[in-house]
Amino acid sequence: MVALEVLFWIAFAALAWTHVGYPLAVAAAARLHERRVRRDDGFLPTVAVIVSAHNEESVIERRLENLLALDYPAEKLELVVASDASDDRTDALVEPFAPRVRLLRCPRGGKVAAQNRAVGEATADVVAFTDANATWAPDALRKLVRNFADDAVAYVCGRLRLEQADGSNREGAYWRYELWLRASESKLDSVTGGNGSIYALRRDDYVDVDPRFGHDLAFPYLMVQRGRRAVYEPEALAFEKPTPTNEAEFRRKVRMFEHCWLIVGRGRMLRRLPPWYFAAIVSHRHLRYASGLLHLVLLAVSFALAGRGLVYQVALGIQLGVLAAALLGVGLARYYVLVSWATVVALWNALRRGVPATWEAAEGTR
Repeated sequence: MVALEVLFWIAFAALAWTHVGYPLAVAAAARLHERRVRRDDGFLPTVAVIVSAHNEESVIERRLENLLALDYPAEKLELVVASDASDDRTDALVEPFAPRVRLLRCPRGGKVAAQNRAVGEATADVVAFTDANATWAPDALRKLVRNFADDAVAYVCGRLRLEQADGSNREGAYWRYELWLRASESKLDSVTGGNGSIYALRRDDYVDVDPRFGHDLAFPYLMVQRGRRAVYEPEALAFEKPTPTNEAEFRRKVRMFEHCWLIVGRGRMLRRLPPWYFAAIVSHRHLRYASGLLHLVLLAVSFALAGRGLVYQVALGIQLGVLAAALLGVGLARYYVLVSWATVVALWNALRRGVPATWEAAEGTR
């Protein structure tokens, strides 16, 4: 029973640390020791904005019209659509936008493979990336690139706002929490993850990564390994339509976590990192991805120890209460349980069949 009690407290402490302790510690550290970015609103490098697209006929015209309307000097802006073997009308819809937009047809290899190819042909000082279903605020690109006036900055991600089709805000509690944590990490030094809707790198800092990896998780730690910074710019706004239900979000999260587990296993994330960032990767990424497994351990051990004391009975009761709330459809409880379970399903899929480089767009997001 002693071993089970030790296991209980390890699982509990790991979950408490990744969800509560680490965020509070980073926020406190950032207030005490903020490393400011030397931004310059007048800094306007040449930029190649790359849109990777696979069968995006329903949104690609709107996306390009939005990018062409950006408040950025046209002579310094190159727009590229890297079409990942689209077999619908995507390519045909892009062609009339020439010469302002260049169409790059790629063999089917997935989003990252198309991005790698597009960057290989780019000559701009900065490469920026966005999804076909995203919309940028008019000043989003200016807000992104002003951070590159600081020579230490290699990567910048903007803020994604989730909205309904009518434009109403859908930034839920979890996403607000994640953005707050990302801002704290950036103030301290560097973020541990980004988002695919709006981010940019110096062309010279771009790294061709395994096509099965995602830029969102890979680029920040790769930049830090090279002695550079990966920062968050909350004023660079992008907007996307969220998945319509928790169940649809579960399926999207499974696909995302499959790639995360692959990077954890094969991405050499912990090499050559400063101590604080090493702790950040373990705390924010590794333990977060392991939260589903930790919850399974905690629940099983709580059952086994229920007769050993009040603390274990209370812990079991709380866990069963959350599960019951999730089954009854209580929003936040259901979301948390589904996302935690998604980490387990994703690990099983990655071990059982590997991780594909290609995928289809999440349902309801176009």
